[in-house]
Amino acid sequence: MRKGFILFLLSCSILLANQSFAQNTDELMAQKEAKAKELAELEGQLGDLQGKVDALKGEVASLTDQLTPYPRWSTGLLGTVGLNVAGFSNWLSKDQPNTNATTIGLTAGAFANLQQEKYFWNNGGNLALSWLRFVDKDAPDTPDDPEFQIAADALNATSLFGYKLNDKLAISALGEVRTATQRGTFFNPGYLDIGAGATWTPIPNLVAVFHPLNYNFVFSNDDEVTYESSLGLKAVVDYSAKLTENIAWKSNLSTFFSYKDVNNFSNWTWVNTFSTAYKGIGIGLDIGLRGNKQESFNAFNSANPTNILSDIDNLDSKDNGIQAYYVLGLAYNLTSN
Repeated sequence: MRKGFILFLLSCSILLANQSFAQNTDELMAQKEAKAKELAELEGQLGDLQGKVDALKGEVASLTDQLTPYPRWSTGLLGTVGLNVAGFSNWLSKDQPNTNATTIGLTAGAFANLQQEKYFWNNGGNLALSWLRFVDKDAPDTPDDPEFQIAADALNATSLFGYKLNDKLAISALGEVRTATQRGTFFNPGYLDIGAGATWTPIPNLVAVFHPLNYNFVFSNDDEVTYESSLGLKAVVDYSAKLTENIAWKSNLSTFFSYKDVNNFSNWTWVNTFSTAYKGIGIGLDIGLRGNKQESFNAFNSANPTNILSDIDNLDSKDNGIQAYYVLGLAYNLTSN
């Protein structure tokens, strides 16, 4: 009798538990459906509000544009200064325990852009300079150069004129100069691109230039080097953005594709600037990359006078690497609209 009573109690307990679980499940399902319905209604309202916000932003931008008088000039100056001084005295883990080393780097970029109702005129330039000096104090007879050695030297200037077909597309003409500046290297060699085509500005901080009619002039005062000018395609992309609230990025890619010999006479230069400037001052990083087979060919012949190559096609790929520089240091940014 006692055993039967226990089984009866267990059965009642299981039945009550199942009934309670079913009731809880029904209640939770009802709550879920109610919350889902409320969420759907709020999402619909949010979509409507976002559409109204975007429309108002467009209207404000249009009114601002109408109220801003022509001509519209915007100018700016930004750059980075890097300085590194190192001294070692009796530092025995080095092969040369007593040395002094100094590295100085400077990059600067400036722009002056004009906007008119029917046309625009954008002008800009970049300069990158770097010097280094190394002295081994234990070897006074070693022919250390008392002057700073040039580590980086590049000057780039552009002028772009465009006649607007609409807000995003223009017929354009571009002139671009690229050269070094120190110790007899100014326009030795130097590059001048002159061409025409189209410019596309899909957003305010992106400019894409596509000029299928462009002549790349190459100048040199050295009779022992060989450079070829040629007709080709010029493409330039310039972009600037804020990666975060305190980090700005500016990138410029300039390319030339030669119709005469795309493998040997083409060239490209890509410069990126990162800045944390706050109220004009901060930390900056500039990185420059370049590919130019004609420069690699002449540099190889200058470094190997007993093994001069007669044809640029004979240059090995390992001797035609990517040129690069970087400068990390104090950044400044001055902009006027």
